Amino acid sequence: MTTSLPDLRKIIDSRLPIVLIGMMGVGKSTIGRRLANRLNLPFVDADAEIEAAAGLTVAEIFERFGEAHFRDGERRVIARLIDGSRKVIATGGGAFMQGDTRALILDRATTVWLQADIETLVQRVGRRGDRPLLLDRDPETVLRDLAVSRNPVYALAPVHVFSHPAPHEATVDAILRELRA
Repeated sequence: MTTSLPDLRKIIDSRLPIVLIGMMGVGKSTIGRRLANRLNLPFVDADAEIEAAAGLTVAEIFERFGEAHFRDGERRVIARLIDGSRKVIATGGGAFMQGDTRALILDRATTVWLQADIETLVQRVGRRGDRPLLLDRDPETVLRDLAVSRNPVYALAPVHVFSHPAPHEATVDAILRELRA
């Protein structure tokens, strides 16, 4: 399914929720919390909402039911979160790869692609051992392969911000500059 770029006027529509997309380890949750705080908005982590709805961790859902089942639940949760109220939403790295979820996000939210170089992502994902796509696999290889397939799709987001290995506040500042452009 091909998704075209949304109307660029939506980028600065202050009524829309802000949805952060990007690779695992880019800092969507950490940066999202800080962005929401700076904007005095609620913050919601889609993966945390999925876990609450399922009563299982993301890793447990993947292990017990598989990725397809997880993605279906993820789509429903994100649709519920994008309810028209202004908030900051952090999504899982694969959420935007699903055509229906991507179309919903692009149509009903301000979408921000957080990017980082592979070395930074490898360093960051090494801090957590609960990432299903990395279990028993080399993180650098997995992240490089995912970047090849995902970055062209992430690039459909109208706002692109690079997350440097610097304090997260610098990334929050960059997002705020882009949103006010």
